[in-house]
Amino acid sequence: MIIVTGGAGFIGSNIVGRLCAEGCEVVVCDWLGTDNIKWKNLAKHPIDRVVAPEALDAYLASHGKDVTAVVHMGAISATTASDADLVVRSNFDLSRTLWEWCAEAGVPFIYASSAATYGDGDQGFSDDNALDRHMALRPLNLYGWSKKWFDIWALGQVEKGRKAPPQWAGLKFFNVYGPNELHKLDMMSVVAKASGKCARARSSSSSSRTTRTMSTAASCATSSMSTTWSMSSCGC
Repeated sequence: MIIVTGGAGFIGSNIVGRLCAEGCEVVVCDWLGTDNIKWKNLAKHPIDRVVAPEALDAYLASHGKDVTAVVHMGAISATTASDADLVVRSNFDLSRTLWEWCAEAGVPFIYASSAATYGDGDQGFSDDNALDRHMALRPLNLYGWSKKWFDIWALGQVEKGRKAPPQWAGLKFFNVYGPNELHKLDMMSVVAKASGKCARARSSSSSSRTTRTMSTAASCATSSMSTTWSMSSCGC
């Protein structure tokens, strides 16, 4: 069984989809919310169950022996986030808890770091795991700092010879885009926002042409006229 935190989110749900396609048993740890969007990111995949983040500790205590890997994508990912206490609890404390659980249980741990840790890039974009290289990075926002903090903490555990997961990796995502972004609203990728504008423009253009055609037909009609609508006129 593989646990994917943030599994109903953008990147997480795509990971879930691939794991399910590979025949893996997947447990999603996430909130689905009330916006009627995030559940759709999971609708096509045969997941085993959804566990709320606040129930994850209890779930691991009762089902931990079945867990073969933890893929930790859950986080507050908004670069405009300003509630530092909430970001610390979500992005650092939970990551540390899962790292320590995986270390004790001997379970591989993959987590989402971020390219936001690099700041403006003045210190380069090296993948060198030397602790001093990561210390030199200067993130530009709270989100980036929280991710840098956990990177440094994890590397510090290894450098001090403390127990670590048997295999682990932090993934530094840059500008990612693709399906299942709608719930991110203002934090959607530029590509997703642009494609949405294009779709609306096509729909508007198609509707305008249909209206003009119907108006002309109506002015020329001498008896009766029937109009057939198709989904294509709505841009679908």
